[in-house]
Amino acid sequence: MLSAAGTASAQNIGIDEANKTVTVGAFTPITGPVPFYAILTHAADAFYRNLNENGGIDGWTVNYVTNDDGYEPARSVAVTRQMVEGDGIFALSAAVGTATNVAVIPYAKEVGLPMVSPIGGASAFFAEPNIFPLLPDYGWSAASNVDYAVNDLGLKKIALLWENDELGRSAKRGFDTYMAELGIEPAESVSFDVKTTNFSPQIRRIANSGAEAVILFGSNANLAAALKAADLQGLEAAWFAPFFAADPSTFKLAGDLLNGVYFSSWLMPVSADDPNVAAYRDSIAKYYPDDPVGVFGLNGWSNAALFAVGFKALLESEKELTRENLLAALETLENASVGGAQGVSFKPGDHRGTRQEGVIQAKDGAFVLVKEFRPYPAVVFEAPAN
Repeated sequence: MLSAAGTASAQNIGIDEANKTVTVGAFTPITGPVPFYAILTHAADAFYRNLNENGGIDGWTVNYVTNDDGYEPARSVAVTRQMVEGDGIFALSAAVGTATNVAVIPYAKEVGLPMVSPIGGASAFFAEPNIFPLLPDYGWSAASNVDYAVNDLGLKKIALLWENDELGRSAKRGFDTYMAELGIEPAESVSFDVKTTNFSPQIRRIANSGAEAVILFGSNANLAAALKAADLQGLEAAWFAPFFAADPSTFKLAGDLLNGVYFSSWLMPVSADDPNVAAYRDSIAKYYPDDPVGVFGLNGWSNAALFAVGFKALLESEKELTRENLLAALETLENASVGGAQGVSFKPGDHRGTRQEGVIQAKDGAFVLVKEFRPYPAVVFEAPAN
């Protein structure tokens, strides 16, 4: 439950009725270990700029405020407090990072701040009434990777290489749960720090396990470094990674070693004819022409789109424009198209927005859908995380 103090403070913050402007914000790692994550925020900003130049949300303009947190959870909390108390944001929209968003949850609950589409994949996001995640729990994605490796590729010896924070721990929970459901023991399970650049020790353990497949949950840079270490050690295995690594920026980091890697993805391919995806491509070319057009950017674009879809639902409800009513409006979304995602639904007590994934493979410098979208394995998706 949101605190009484938080509920009271939620009235009309970030709403300028006279000028029909709503202010939302996000923290983003412009500095720190993953500065390329700024691509996510560029895409979110491109979404709002394109939206505002094309009539806004039923005539409402979105003022999008972003601040650097260096990918440090403590700074994320401080930045959010500044945006609430200084900039008067109505909600967070497309704030970047799993561990960073998890750190902000207590403060957001205290002040009644909606966290709309945090760009991360933690189980904690699905247990709070003020959080509406578009991304799946990374545990669901890890299970989707296992499902493809076992049931489509016929592999049995599977290792997990996971980032030692909430991103990786969420993936590990789903991996362990689905492997147990299949009656398969993991070949190996090895953690690493997000700042790791030398994966030789981890790859040595995986190679010694006889793994036929390696599922990595970490950043683009982590994947590239792990692939290079595997190449040096002669490890031959099928590699899997989360959707956000299926991006041209990863090819720049890994080169040809990325070819053949599989990615579970809740987003349509960037080359899709869907008008929302086409608008993403066009807007990046217009507003951020130096950024690559890829799944990484489409992720940021789509997460920004969720606030717009929710705010439109709030306007159409004709209720007072408060944070509480925004939460209620988001819970009415059913089978909605949100950026590059389809079939997005929320309801009270169930904030699992994305409910299916496909499998993409890197081939000759491009990304190709090799398995159509299908529901997450039921054992990891049968009940909302809590």
